[in-house]
Amino acid sequence: MHDNKDFLGTESIGRLLFKLSVPTVIAQLINMLYNVVDRIYIGHIPVEGSLALTGVGVCMPLIMLVSAFAALVSSGGAPRASIYMGKQDHESAEKILGNCFALQLVVSIVITAVLLLWNEELLLAFGASENTIVYAADYMNIYALGTLFVQLTLGMNTFITAQGFTKISMVSVLIGAACNIALDPIFIFGFGMGVKGAALATILSQAISCIWVMSFLYGRKTLLHIKKQNLRLRTKVILPCITLGLAAFIMQASESVISICFNSSLLHYGGDIAVGAMTILTSVMQFAMLPMQGVAQGAQPILSYNFGAGNRERVKNAFHLLLRTCLTYSLLLWLAIMLAPEAFVSIFTPDADLVAFSAPMLRIYMGGLGIFGIQIACQMAFTSLGEAKNSIIVAVVRKFVLLLPLIYVMPRLVEDQVKAVYLAEPVADVIAVSFTAVLFTFQFKKVMGTMNEV
Repeated sequence: MHDNKDFLGTESIGRLLFKLSVPTVIAQLINMLYNVVDRIYIGHIPVEGSLALTGVGVCMPLIMLVSAFAALVSSGGAPRASIYMGKQDHESAEKILGNCFALQLVVSIVITAVLLLWNEELLLAFGASENTIVYAADYMNIYALGTLFVQLTLGMNTFITAQGFTKISMVSVLIGAACNIALDPIFIFGFGMGVKGAALATILSQAISCIWVMSFLYGRKTLLHIKKQNLRLRTKVILPCITLGLAAFIMQASESVISICFNSSLLHYGGDIAVGAMTILTSVMQFAMLPMQGVAQGAQPILSYNFGAGNRERVKNAFHLLLRTCLTYSLLLWLAIMLAPEAFVSIFTPDADLVAFSAPMLRIYMGGLGIFGIQIACQMAFTSLGEAKNSIIVAVVRKFVLLLPLIYVMPRLVEDQVKAVYLAEPVADVIAVSFTAVLFTFQFKKVMGTMNEV
């Protein structure tokens, strides 16, 4: 644990970024792993495995929306708490923590009610069929009861990271993943509960993680504490947090909308194999992005704390190091995918036809990945410096202004219509990265210029 409470403002930036990023990268990968393990277990349920897997797959957009609401509150609240810690104003930082905690309790209750009352209607809207709705509803009815644990674990863990305790926040994820992997086979096969068992294992694991997170934030080692007097919601405290968290919310919530648009367009032009390939390409993309997002999350406390402390040089150095790290990673990964797309596709499917179809499409789909490190670094810096408006603009431009229309426009411009749908992603990425880089260059100078007034 940290003896020096000002370690974010004094320790070498390179060492700090390494120390804070490694646990967040590991946590991201563990999180991904336990989603994959969950699906493997469900897929192996005797007789009904493939239908059950499809049913649970339909729940994914809803589950993504639940975590998007956690991000709405915490990914804006945590950087703001770090900024106030940098200003040595712990009272304001604790007010933010308390208000975010209270709001997440309210949000959890509302989401639980909505999911229990209307989950079948929502699941049918997200693509469940008559064959799969039974499995989807079975999973979602139980998952809904654990919404509170999911919200608090995801949301409050961000405040542990924001204080620089990334090892503790990594353990939060690790506990949940280990419990889930252990409980899944017991409930699914041992008790013969099938899909309901998978959902029960998930919410029990999240409950155990939640207890760990809350006991840390109520304990002695944390720098920020949850205090009773800070639980009363105040507009001037919570509104800036929600505004700043809006970009992360848009990024996560829009994933489900975009996957529906991609799938409907691909089904129209290329049939089932094109939709199957898309599942693989998005899995590779998710896996590829995790380490980069982990590094960016590790940089957030350094940027926010030093911005709050008015330490211009450390903010600049931390951003440049983050940018170099992300760009190097995205370039190397892009090169690996261009040279051996089959190796990446085969991780997700043994089907030779699907591999043959997906590999060339992966090259197209990941065409813009080489420069994507710029997007991730700038986006995290905007959020870390409390630049709500700019982080929202960047998120909306990439997803809604560019990617969504391009999914439908590209097939009208390119002869091979299936390739054209996949092409929407790199075209959107290249334009979005160029836009973000220009916007960031101007805005970063402006923010640096006002730093002494902070």
